[in-house]
Amino acid sequence: MGLCHVAIGLVSLLLMVSRAMTIGANWGTQATHPLEPAIVVRLLRENGIQKVKLFDADYETLKALGKTGIEVMVGIPNDMLATLAGSMKAAEKWVSKNVSAHVTTNNVNIRYVAVGNEPFLQTYNGSFLRTTFPALQNVQSALIKAGLGNSVKVTVPLNADVYESSSDLPSGGDFRADIHDLMLAIVKFLNDAGAPFTVNIYPFISLYTDANFPVDYAFFDGNASPIDDGGTSYTNMFDANYDTLVHALQKNGFGNLPIIVGEIGWPTDGDMNANIEYAQRFNQGFMSHISSGKGTPTKPNAEINAYLFSLIDEDAKSVDPGNFERHWGIFTFDGLPKYAFNLGTTNTGALIPARRVTYLERKWCVMKSSAKLDDPQVPLSVSYACGLADCTRLGYGTSCGNLDARGNISYAFNSYYQIQNQLDDACKFPNLSTITKTDPSTQTCKFEVMIEPYYGGAVQTLGGAKKALGLVAGLILFILNIV
Repeated sequence: MGLCHVAIGLVSLLLMVSRAMTIGANWGTQATHPLEPAIVVRLLRENGIQKVKLFDADYETLKALGKTGIEVMVGIPNDMLATLAGSMKAAEKWVSKNVSAHVTTNNVNIRYVAVGNEPFLQTYNGSFLRTTFPALQNVQSALIKAGLGNSVKVTVPLNADVYESSSDLPSGGDFRADIHDLMLAIVKFLNDAGAPFTVNIYPFISLYTDANFPVDYAFFDGNASPIDDGGTSYTNMFDANYDTLVHALQKNGFGNLPIIVGEIGWPTDGDMNANIEYAQRFNQGFMSHISSGKGTPTKPNAEINAYLFSLIDEDAKSVDPGNFERHWGIFTFDGLPKYAFNLGTTNTGALIPARRVTYLERKWCVMKSSAKLDDPQVPLSVSYACGLADCTRLGYGTSCGNLDARGNISYAFNSYYQIQNQLDDACKFPNLSTITKTDPSTQTCKFEVMIEPYYGGAVQTLGGAKKALGLVAGLILFILNIV
């Protein structure tokens, strides 16, 4: 073999390794102070993240992704499924506006359309059972009509609860009994369209919901007692969960359907098991696992195509599932890396922070030193602040869980003050609050100063449906040291 052929062979090998190593990220925008899309896109590029999954089709977000080469999965929210299911014209209009226009005019590399987001969650009580598949069919037809059927594929990001195992082992995997026929119809449709099956897998949720879940089994470092499945050994929950899906697909005749892991990650706050140490351990372990090329026991040597959840913290997400929901990011709300994390995509082996981020003035709203803890206005004021701001870093086992009562109250006041863009009126809790330029943060608990607001269509306020009153009430009790 000549030197030229050797060089070409090496380049090809490097390209193959590069492809196998690519990792995606979920970019959510449910934040009171989201970063500008241009800043986030630069963050993606400088960190070598070559795939991004969106939950909607925000124009400015997609425009910022133009001419970058970043592979995009654009999302359709669940509340749009009924409209798209009931009208082919609506589907064609959506595709024209949110896919075709960006592909042709802005040169956005849209590869997938995510029709809905976990629409078959059991907590939705069947709300989207009749609309998801028709919407999927109509969007696919609209893509074909637009001449994009070969380059843009439809998919439905599904929670791992759409399949189950009769034996509690991967080999017993099959689709959930109550939606079995619907799942088979969707799987056949995806298979015929050359489209992937997208699943979200969360070992953290298993640990969160089951006090007896073996902690080490959530991670990838081989410390867990292996589970034997007919001679096949499983040492981590991800492999077992993924292979349960593989067996479900194989059992129903679709063993070759491509699988995308649409969401996988670990939160850093809001729960005793949501912390920096566990998040770093899980995410780095996952990256090492998929970059090894070993695949899973049922799919050895298979490439794992995955999107980390998530890129950036979102302080306006619903906390119905738990207070951890606002803390999934590998970056803070302002684009700072939370922990050492090597994606294998940067020269330094470390995450690169967002650049050109501008902040509000360095000042905070805190409880007055002269204010009394037994002032009857305290619980009312804390309730108001936490109901409209973000107190999810307060509570047992959280980063701010070691504050005293005054510190908890100050944190609540400051969160509200910052989210309200430091308006003077936002720090006028009756005879209780004052503005200070002395940072009240502790070693483990950071009192945030917000970034300059960006008004590009993302969520701007908390409150209303964004809060879960039960969790807020529990936090208020903790803040006042009643618990």
